Amino acid sequence: MNTTPSSPLHSISTTASDRPRSDQDQPQVDATKRVRAAGERALVLGGGGSTGNAWLIGVIAGLFDAGLDVTDADLIIGTSAGSTAAAQITGATPTELLDAILAAVPQQRTGPVGSDGGRVPIRPAADHMERTSRIIAAAEDAADMRRRMGAAALDLDAASGGSGQARWRATVAARLPSQHWPAHTMLITAVDADTGEPVVFDRFSGVDLVDAVAASCASGFAYGVGGSRYIDGGYRSNAENADLAAGYARVLVLSPFGGRSRTPVHWGMHLATQVDELRARGSRVETLFPDSTSEHMFGANAMDLSLRPPAARAGYNQGGAVAEQLTEFWR
Repeated sequence: MNTTPSSPLHSISTTASDRPRSDQDQPQVDATKRVRAAGERALVLGGGGSTGNAWLIGVIAGLFDAGLDVTDADLIIGTSAGSTAAAQITGATPTELLDAILAAVPQQRTGPVGSDGGRVPIRPAADHMERTSRIIAAAEDAADMRRRMGAAALDLDAASGGSGQARWRATVAARLPSQHWPAHTMLITAVDADTGEPVVFDRFSGVDLVDAVAASCASGFAYGVGGSRYIDGGYRSNAENADLAAGYARVLVLSPFGGRSRTPVHWGMHLATQVDELRARGSRVETLFPDSTSEHMFGANAMDLSLRPPAARAGYNQGGAVAEQLTEFWR
């Protein structure tokens, strides 16, 4: 199902919760087990690979340069590549982050070009998509899918001896301007690889920000934090996990994948389903998807590093184009 509308920006409506942790609260890794109260503004940053991260930064920088700073949201929710973006925008200005993407050493195409001039998906990424598609097709429901994904990731780790853990943590750490959780509420999603249970990290989870982001971005392998191992947060509910914004008056969702999901509609994991539920609870919602001219940079090409600068520019242009409309909504 493709939920991308004819226009990349459209309105919908929603509600969520959040309160500071009291002295009586017991530290729990999963933030969803803490009672939260409704808030005003929530920013949801969806997954989308390397190009998705660049597009998210571009959109936020485009809005910022047009006079709208969405990084002041009362709640920021980050999933997979969106978790990296969430941590980045709380440690540096959107302009600085965009400049860093555009100033990076140009990458050569990391995927071959097909006979029609289009990019052929990078082999490891294509293999991963095929493997996970088979798991989704064999699963009975979302919970079964998460368990199967976790088991598959653990099998891969066993085969490799878990040798990539330290390297992956160092890679994620290098991407973050600050390795400290921000003072305001930020939620980072993941899935427990051993149990298949959804997990949400926050600053009270007792998990370093680097580890939370590394776990949320662990696609195809299991990332260890303490005695637990985690896989990509996109398997929790969908690439956006917008349901965590329930209770917030205004919810802005930035979705590099255009709200699409590879899971069956009746599992209830699609962004459109979550938006409907948010609307029913009284929230106003705006969603922004990549426009038709930049869609080719996401999905199968999401890990092509050479596409990061154009993805960031596309996001920047979109952010600038909708800033006036979103300003009325956000403020």
